[in-house]
Amino acid sequence: MQSVGGSPSRGVLLITVDSLRADALGPHTPTLRGLARRGTAFETAIAGGNWTPFSFPDLLGARPVFSDASTPGPSADPTLAEALSTAGVRTAGVNAGNGFLTPHYGYDRGFDEFESFLDGARTPIGRFLTTHPTVNGWVQYLGWPLGNAAAKLRGRERRHAVDTSHLHALERRALGSIESFAGDDGDRPFFLWIHYMDAHTPYVPAPRHVKAVTDGEVGSLQTLLGHLRAGLGKEVDEETLRTLRALYDASVRQIDESVSRVLDELKATGMREDTTVILAGDHGEEFLDHGHLAHYPKLYDELVRVPFVVDHPGAPARTEESAVPLRDVPPTVCDALGVESPAAFAGESLLPTIRAEERPDRDPVTSLAIRGESVTSQPIPRRLGDGTPLVAARTRRWSYVRGPDGAVELFDRTADPGESDDAGREAVPEEAFAALERAADDRLALLYDAGEDAGDGGRAGGADGDGDGDGDDVPDAIGRRLEALGYR
Repeated sequence: MQSVGGSPSRGVLLITVDSLRADALGPHTPTLRGLARRGTAFETAIAGGNWTPFSFPDLLGARPVFSDASTPGPSADPTLAEALSTAGVRTAGVNAGNGFLTPHYGYDRGFDEFESFLDGARTPIGRFLTTHPTVNGWVQYLGWPLGNAAAKLRGRERRHAVDTSHLHALERRALGSIESFAGDDGDRPFFLWIHYMDAHTPYVPAPRHVKAVTDGEVGSLQTLLGHLRAGLGKEVDEETLRTLRALYDASVRQIDESVSRVLDELKATGMREDTTVILAGDHGEEFLDHGHLAHYPKLYDELVRVPFVVDHPGAPARTEESAVPLRDVPPTVCDALGVESPAAFAGESLLPTIRAEERPDRDPVTSLAIRGESVTSQPIPRRLGDGTPLVAARTRRWSYVRGPDGAVELFDRTADPGESDDAGREAVPEEAFAALERAADDRLALLYDAGEDAGDGGRAGGADGDGDGDGDDVPDAIGRRLEALGYR
């Protein structure tokens, strides 16, 4: 099978960014905005859930989370990388330390090369700093002058004062993969996935990025106070909230610079114009939009609507407002490379929209979350049996959110983009409401029937054959990374 309207791409670069809100692209992200202007920008792209383990079964797997097991992770069907590898595509995956995207959960399946940069800290201090990235960032920042002087004495140059997100190691690995792909005889097609973690809490960008996005108004003291108040669970006032959002924006700017260097390497190897570049957030991030920070189990726009851009060779630049799910990524990647998608893939290729401007017919698009005793209960549920499902369905205009208690909220995003006022059942046309409710019911019907043993379900794809997410069962390195990200 060939790409719609043209020959297959030389390769596909899939860039995913953890916790990337739909409104995160702005003047501080010229590279990412440039991609959106050059390619097809999907304005209503919807993640499969509110956090990584619920969204990535769509992005790299075949079917939505909990389709065939009670634990998160890709389904037992062929993953995107497995489908591509079987078709002769070279595959490489680089994940900047997200513990949920590791071989333990089966995300290395199908990749010829895979790196997740789990910590190898051997000393108590090293393990402490790995588990406390905010402290690690401040130690690096305060020790920068001495470290920089020592580097100069050794004839080296240190360009970065802070790196707690494995960004530079990820970038080096990605550049090495691109160079290797370029050297392939016969122009063998390639697939490269890179996942950035800088925009995930606790937001520790290099100070120069903070200065850039705030015109120098947020300095070291405000940054430290913002981290302290948020880290200690203090009430977040307006000034602290502005600081946290500035740190987030600075973190996205840091990612933008790295993506620019990766694209420059593609250009230097002569492969840029023949490569499909896809950008997607795996989920969003909340800044008190509905009363909390980060990404607790809720399904409002700030958490499930994300940037999604496909820059495909020869396709016109355009914006598409129809709702699309991130589960369309795997079949779109396959289509771009001229590979037939496995029948198990739940999504559909978007190349007809990208190349021929055919409007996609995906409405309504659904998302899922699992809530325990309360929104902020710990541990955040990692199994289907750890809480009660809540589900959302979205069209271009309407949001339908059904809570764990069955109560339904309805939002008209044309009049209420912040989803702050329940429009009520009477505000939604009968046909639209029926479609939203049917989509929500269908999504819940897909949940794995775990019965009384929901908490004990396993998945064949995990490296250890267990695949569950309980902290007592994951390897120590993964446990430390998840704790560093706030998951206990």
